[in-house]
Amino acid sequence: MTAGRPDFSRSSHAPSAGLPLRHMNLADAVLLIGVVGLAVLAGNSVRHMLVPLTAPAQVPIHLDILSLPGYALRTTLRMFAALGIALVFTFLYATLAAKSRRAAQILLPLLDILQSVPILGFLSFTVTFFLGLFPGQVLGAELAAIFTIFTSQAWNMAFGMYQSLRSVPTELEEAARCFGLTGWQKFWRLEVPCAVPSLVWNSMMSMAGGWFMVVYSEAITVGQTRILLPGIGSYVGVAISQKNISAILAAILAMMAVILVYDQLLFRPLTVWASRFRLEAAVQDEALPEPWVLRLLRRTHVLRSGINLLLSFVRKIGSLPLGRRQGRFRPSQTALSQRLSDGLWWSVVGLVFLCALEQTWVYGRAAYTPGQIGHVVVLGFYTLLRVISMLCLASLIWVPVGVWLGLRPMRAQRAQLIVQYCAAFPANLFFPIFVGGIVYFHLTPDIWLTPLMMLGAQWYILFNVISGASSFPPNLLEVGQNFEVKGLLWWRRIILPGITPSYLAGALAAAGGAWNAAIASEVAQWGNETVKAHGLGAYIAQATSEGDISEVALGVVVMALFVLILNWLVWRPLSDYAYRRLKLS
Repeated sequence: MTAGRPDFSRSSHAPSAGLPLRHMNLADAVLLIGVVGLAVLAGNSVRHMLVPLTAPAQVPIHLDILSLPGYALRTTLRMFAALGIALVFTFLYATLAAKSRRAAQILLPLLDILQSVPILGFLSFTVTFFLGLFPGQVLGAELAAIFTIFTSQAWNMAFGMYQSLRSVPTELEEAARCFGLTGWQKFWRLEVPCAVPSLVWNSMMSMAGGWFMVVYSEAITVGQTRILLPGIGSYVGVAISQKNISAILAAILAMMAVILVYDQLLFRPLTVWASRFRLEAAVQDEALPEPWVLRLLRRTHVLRSGINLLLSFVRKIGSLPLGRRQGRFRPSQTALSQRLSDGLWWSVVGLVFLCALEQTWVYGRAAYTPGQIGHVVVLGFYTLLRVISMLCLASLIWVPVGVWLGLRPMRAQRAQLIVQYCAAFPANLFFPIFVGGIVYFHLTPDIWLTPLMMLGAQWYILFNVISGASSFPPNLLEVGQNFEVKGLLWWRRIILPGITPSYLAGALAAAGGAWNAAIASEVAQWGNETVKAHGLGAYIAQATSEGDISEVALGVVVMALFVLILNWLVWRPLSDYAYRRLKLS
């Protein structure tokens, strides 16, 4: 597989041989003005990070519509800053876990823990850390908000890339060894291209997940500390507290406009670009239409030349002969040395684990009673029941829909923006409906608040199923058609085994997202009216609002243990089975 790149030379508007590329045309001027304008707006927003911390705490959030564009820009900058950090984290973390067996033994359980820790659990510790790191400046609060958004984006991207790196077709790995590619060359010329489609899809899903948690990242409340950072999230939070329906509707329209803009400018071109990296066997007959941004870039002279130079430089970096060549003989360890090495490794890991367990035991005995711990564990089972029920319901609904969309690239692209809109809606925007209905009809919060848990998490399943179905080999579908395999037999023997690895990646991310969303779904507030469900999310949310770090830590640890046990007993065995038996090779 060769690294794909946009081919800007295929255009009827290409410059003639006598016109040097350095000459600027109208398309260059339009794009440069747009880039400079965005840079000026971004710089104007960034400078507000250096003002004294008292500014965001004292200046109220204005609910007039004219303030929304500035708030939307501030929120968008935070989200893309978090996405950039998540992308770097994904390349480092997922690659290390996929390449090193011993690193995976530590990194994968750690990633399970990080995914299970709720956002408010992070806030309790990170706000204090970042405010202490930059005392007296808004920068500390901004970094805390960016980190909160990062925690809602990074885990899904890391899991997706890890799954892609483990699912590189065997024949392509053999080809890399035959050509004698080094480890560096194989990573950039084979493994990263194989991961690009999944990475682009998961990046879009992660941006939507960031919108889902944006209210909690910009309206920070930990104990007596309350910081409102100007943005759409804090705007929505103030509108909810004041029961201002018109302001909430205006925030929804602003959020939809922002998503439309960055989808057209960034994600739509990236989706078409990512289709170049699909395996030859998985290329569909339908070609994705070229976005207007790429068509405009083809008309440029200066920008097109600069982009081609940049891509050429990136390709040269990826072709550097770094690392050991794959085709060379590598002496294998003897069985004895392997056992000694593994024994030493596990001894060190066990020693660190025992030390951590001993410190946790000492702190737990002093801070908690057995009854308190038992109560929190029972609350964890309530939340577990909600997670399982909503995960099953979301799978029954969205797996057939995802298959139907993914088997036709045109359908998948048309649905892409709609799914982003649906996934981006924060649970808070539905609080008026749920709280008003529960109070008016005297409904049980334990049941009727449960759907809020899957509002954002369910889209992980849909996105990953669409991605898996879109890369399903057409020749296997043709075999099923030739043998007239239809109905349930077609689902059981053909499509479900093929999309299972993608579905499991989405279901795992959705389960982690549902646990995180418990803090937003088990406590709903609309003005002065608050309804609560019994569960671990409500416990952590209440402890965070009261500033009780001890109870927050207990809730976070119990939730992490629930997620880890589920991953070890359910998700990890299923993922390993899919890798061994259902990998397309």
